[in-house]
Amino acid sequence: MTSTISRTYDHASDATAAIHAVKEIGINTDAISVVANNEHHDVNAIDAAKDDSSATITGAEIGGVVGGGAGLLAGLGLMAIPGVGPLVAAGWLASMAAGVVAGAVAGGATGGIVDVMSEGGIPETEAHAYAEAVRRGSILVSVRVDEGHAVQVRSAMDMHNPSNVAVRKAAWAKDGWKGYDPTSKPFTNDEAAADRNRLI
Repeated sequence: MTSTISRTYDHASDATAAIHAVKEIGINTDAISVVANNEHHDVNAIDAAKDDSSATITGAEIGGVVGGGAGLLAGLGLMAIPGVGPLVAAGWLASMAAGVVAGAVAGGATGGIVDVMSEGGIPETEAHAYAEAVRRGSILVSVRVDEGHAVQVRSAMDMHNPSNVAVRKAAWAKDGWKGYDPTSKPFTNDEAAADRNRLI
C-alpha cells in the first residue's frame, strides 16, 4: 500500500534539506513532488531553461523559491503550470496538474490544484490547507512511499522545520478562512512574512 506524506516549509533551504534526507533513505526522485508559489518568478525564463536540455535553471531565474535546491528540482522536472495557478511545480504533482490543464479541466474546475492533490492521495481537507499554505508563500513537499518506508520518510521530513499546517489552518479559520479559493491572489513576500510572524 502506498502513502502520500506531505509537509510545508517556509524556507527553501529547509525544503531542500528535507528532499535530500528523503533521497538518502533511498526514495526515488520520481516519488517526490514540490509545489511553490510562483507569483514573483519569471515563467518564461523557467520555460526557456526547461526546453534547453543544456541549460541550468538557477536560483535567480526562479526568484530564489528553491534557492540552493535549483539543481535538484531541475532534475525532478521543474515546470510552471499555466491555468492551475501561479505555481512552480516539480515531480508527480506537476505531471498530474499538467494533465488536468491539457484536458482543459483546470480552467473551469473548482479547486484546481486541490483537485490534483486529492487525486494524488492527499485528503481533500488537507489539500485545501496545503494549497492555502502555498498561496501564502510556503513550499509543499509531497512524497509517495510504500508503508515500509512511511515512518522513515515522516521522520526525515519532520527533522527540517516543517510548518504546523494544522495550527495555521485554525488561525486562518479564525480570520474567516473556509477553504482554498483558486481565484485568490498569492501573497507577496512581505505579506507571507507578516502572516508567518503573527502565527509564531
